[in-house]
Amino acid sequence: MSRYKLNVILSQAPGKHPAKRSLEESIAAALIMEPGLEVSIIPNLYDLSPDHTGRLFLGNVAGDMVVLSWLYSRAAFWLLDRIGIKGNLGEIQLKAAEDREDEEDTPTDSPEENKAIGVQGPVPDRHIYCLDLRDSNLPEAYVQEIRRIYQECKTRREQKTTTEFKPSFVQLGLLTPVKNEPAEAPTNANPFSKEQLLAPPGRRWYPVIDYSRCTNCLECLDFCLFGVYDVDKADTILVANQDNCKKGCPACSRVCPQQAIIFPEYKSPAIAGADVGSVSGLKIDLTRLFGGEVSDPLSQAVAERDRELVADGRNAVGTAVGIPKRQENRTNQPADDLDKLMDDLDALGL
Repeated sequence: MSRYKLNVILSQAPGKHPAKRSLEESIAAALIMEPGLEVSIIPNLYDLSPDHTGRLFLGNVAGDMVVLSWLYSRAAFWLLDRIGIKGNLGEIQLKAAEDREDEEDTPTDSPEENKAIGVQGPVPDRHIYCLDLRDSNLPEAYVQEIRRIYQECKTRREQKTTTEFKPSFVQLGLLTPVKNEPAEAPTNANPFSKEQLLAPPGRRWYPVIDYSRCTNCLECLDFCLFGVYDVDKADTILVANQDNCKKGCPACSRVCPQQAIIFPEYKSPAIAGADVGSVSGLKIDLTRLFGGEVSDPLSQAVAERDRELVADGRNAVGTAVGIPKRQENRTNQPADDLDKLMDDLDALGL
């Protein structure tokens, strides 16, 4: 059996920010010296078009994968899923200090409460680890985490190979063993040149669905009037026409009751894919409880949609079209404690 190789993909930041480029170059230089790694560099993951060489390369990569990008880990994983790069989510230990503090006090939803539709289609027998390059400015932090991931993946593959070890037949009293090689043990050689991989892509803007949260309520389909969303043959929501999305507009994300719609490069962490906590099933963006923007998300979404409709030469529709179903048939009753809590959260823009 050939020696185990772990694929490491470094996705560059858009533009030429000197500090970001310096960190990227330092990490790449250190990783190239590490044994057992196949290191490749591609442009900004979010901007890759279907025919870009960087995206074609990703589709050819077999086996476990580490992706370093300037995106939240959740956003990067579901962005990869959207473009057909599927796998099991690998758990990472490198996180920003404030994220570690939040995790200590943040409960999570129980399995009974999670009614998400989950990953669509077959998932290859591999793990994908997504590291956010904003979590540390020290290259060694990423090198150490990737070393840990390498050992974790290598051990898992060795255990799997041992489990799958089976004798094929007995001939003349001698046992002839045959091993089932893990599908991702051999890593495909990179058929693309450095110049092809790093060809600058055009900037893009489109939503990414986190299917681990999406409950297929179709509120985004009802709300968006630009034809971005549709359903497949199984009536599952999908981003069908991503280039119809209006640049800079995250309105559909604001009306999603599960915060399952991500715009990876938006300024608000909740919309950009940061992890959020939960209290009794209610999703809360902890990063916005302290100093975040204060606005009613539904009103803001309606205003953003109207602005884009007018820019397209169409009429604004206000709240007459596609208002979330959870707002329907709401009666005017005296507010109880839960209503007051919801009002307070709405005032914080949650």
